[in-house]
Amino acid sequence: MQFAHPDEARQFLAANPDIEAFELFILDANGVPRGKLLHREELLAVYESGRPLPSTILGLTLHGEDVEDSGLVWDVGDIDCRAYPLAGSLVRLPWRRMPTAAVQVSMHPREGMPAAIADPRHVLLQVIDALKADGYHPVMACELEFYLLDQRRDADGRPQPALDGDGGRPRSTQVYGLRELEQIEPFLADLYAACKAQGIPARTAISEYAPGQVEITLEHGDALEAMDQAVRYKRLVKGVANRHGMQACFMAKPFDHLAGTGMHMHVSLADGEGRNLFASDDPAGTPLLRQAVGGMLASLLDSLLLFCPNANSYRRFQANSYAPLAPTWGVDNRTVSLRVPGGPANTRHIEHRICGADANPYLAAAAILAGIHRGIRENLDPGAPVEGNGYAQARELLPTDWLASLKALERSGWARDALGSEFLGVYLAVKRAEYRQFMGEVGEQDWRWYLTNA
Repeated sequence: MQFAHPDEARQFLAANPDIEAFELFILDANGVPRGKLLHREELLAVYESGRPLPSTILGLTLHGEDVEDSGLVWDVGDIDCRAYPLAGSLVRLPWRRMPTAAVQVSMHPREGMPAAIADPRHVLLQVIDALKADGYHPVMACELEFYLLDQRRDADGRPQPALDGDGGRPRSTQVYGLRELEQIEPFLADLYAACKAQGIPARTAISEYAPGQVEITLEHGDALEAMDQAVRYKRLVKGVANRHGMQACFMAKPFDHLAGTGMHMHVSLADGEGRNLFASDDPAGTPLLRQAVGGMLASLLDSLLLFCPNANSYRRFQANSYAPLAPTWGVDNRTVSLRVPGGPANTRHIEHRICGADANPYLAAAAILAGIHRGIRENLDPGAPVEGNGYAQARELLPTDWLASLKALERSGWARDALGSEFLGVYLAVKRAEYRQFMGEVGEQDWRWYLTNA
């Protein structure tokens, strides 16, 4: 665990005398940042001796409610667990009106017990360490789609796309349209500036398939660092959007008639010298790449809850929507779940297209890399790549409901070994509690379907 040296805080304080407050945050299993707002005078002590956080902070539902079955509440007396800052995470928040910075923390593997077992970053780190022990150094990049919404609802109280720069409301969009990007230029300019200030390598911006839907790619690099950047980038997008009077939405399927939002994960393995072990003149990659694909396919059902963690996640899976429906792979084919993009031999990698934008990057990456490791260790063959329409050729489909994925993870011996039984105990307790609460809530759709017809 790469915790930061106190000199990092001293140097930051000296270089930023105007900063008045610091957001201290940790990411929970749902990908929700939780923490505290500290005064300037409190920062150095966090670097020197950590900061106590309650054990329950990593066992909460999406709504921030305790889950008694997690083992992190009454069983341990909601004990304080010590968290420490991550190196390189101390950055300014340029969208805040009060001069504010943020620092990301993670539970100490010993002082942070028992909550450390539920820290998603620890889960990813242990999977990466296992790969490195066998000589494989994972390289990853994250593509996150999102909607820019108006902070005001429409006349029916529903979310609506944000206003264009010319004051109009977008009703349709041109995928890859340049005008669409021009209309949000002030937001993009501030977003890129904030990314640069925080050291986040934001690259290409794309207008996606729906009004107000955008994707910005992040540069590939060390897997842990890439997921750290994805976590901070998501917070940054939301903050900059809010400053512009908009809401950045990462729901997997915010509108029934419009495109869903995904998080595409790009992955390859390097050797100790940084050479790409998937590199090949063959568009389908090396035998090692094929084993990696085989492992990801074999582990897909067991991992699905980590890729699609919420009830809404499964509304994204629709035919001919560019959201995958089946355990399939192919070469330069966007109708499959695992795509090997074209390009020069040295860039050969796998694009994992299953995750919704609502997935926790740490947990999604951990499941992907654990699947890859399984494929290598078991020498798994993925079969022939799909050519043509992968939707039409699918022989089996992924489950499209939350409960089926929850049960698949519950009974997975592979997941317990790869991700840790203690972590899964907490995670599944949280998801079971959320499932019960979601299914127990009666709302507008129930009334519309059943109020007069049942």
